[in-house]
Amino acid sequence: MVLILNENDVERVLPISAMDKVMEKVEKAFKEYGKGNAQMPPKQYLFFKQYNGDLRIMPAYIPSFGFASTKIVNVHPDNPKQGLDTVMAIIVLNDPSNGLPVAVMSATHITRMRTGAVAGVATKYLARKDSEILAVIGAGAQAMFQIASVVQASSIRSIMIYDIDVKKAMKLGKIANQMFGINCKVMKKVEEVREADIVCSVTPVRKPIIKAEWIKPGTHINAIGADAPGKQEYEIDVLKNAKIVVDGIEQASHAGEINVAWRKGIIGKDDIYAELGQIVAGIKKGRKSSNEITLFDSTGLAIQDLAAAVLVYKLARKKHIGKELKI
Repeated sequence: MVLILNENDVERVLPISAMDKVMEKVEKAFKEYGKGNAQMPPKQYLFFKQYNGDLRIMPAYIPSFGFASTKIVNVHPDNPKQGLDTVMAIIVLNDPSNGLPVAVMSATHITRMRTGAVAGVATKYLARKDSEILAVIGAGAQAMFQIASVVQASSIRSIMIYDIDVKKAMKLGKIANQMFGINCKVMKKVEEVREADIVCSVTPVRKPIIKAEWIKPGTHINAIGADAPGKQEYEIDVLKNAKIVVDGIEQASHAGEINVAWRKGIIGKDDIYAELGQIVAGIKKGRKSSNEITLFDSTGLAIQDLAAAVLVYKLARKKHIGKELKI
């Protein structure tokens, strides 16, 4: 019997208020990955240039988790014009002992949760402990999940939000204030990011919008938006000034924030301090001083999807949520 979970089922099982649980599971996944205890073939892409979109296939297996997963996810920036989400996904969870699928679940919400969660994990290890101001660049669907995770991982006292659509930024700030009781303000210009201790950027841009001169010493950056070749949110000098931590070097080098600088030969392996899993596993230290700029390049790994999907599956079984289908 296969458990079928639609998007409503998943959101019931794993609301944004459960971000701490997802962060805990994602952190464990990165620890296993850092120790070499995970199988995760590179993300595969199908590009639909005529539709300004792509499809990605992401498999993973961590023995200690007891399951394997495969996610199929799209990224179509023009979808909102059709009333559709930019990112939509589905995950198949398999029993590794016999290969049988045990669950098929909508993974749009899971993708947002696990993307937020990994930023929280990176913030835990790389941001200054006295960080108080968070700047969120981009007020799209992922922004609230970034806020939820950073709030869990730090002692943020105020949030600044920027978006080219001021109304979206205002709406996000109002909701964030209601959810977390934190003062939020809308940034008039991106350069106001210079006030932030932690920066989360979640935009789809292909040309830099954040300059090196705006990033003060001691800032931690979660670079989330660049997740495909050619995407870039930060000036290359930001990378050159920062301690760079990636989720996975192979994926980041061709699709992360570093991909443009990497392709141009400006950034190479010697410029990457660590993979996040190495830091979580204790193989390398995280932040070493209060003045260094740290940058986490997040492209989204299949181990994150596996971590969240296993959590959803177990909670859904426990709460008797979803429908069973015999195959």
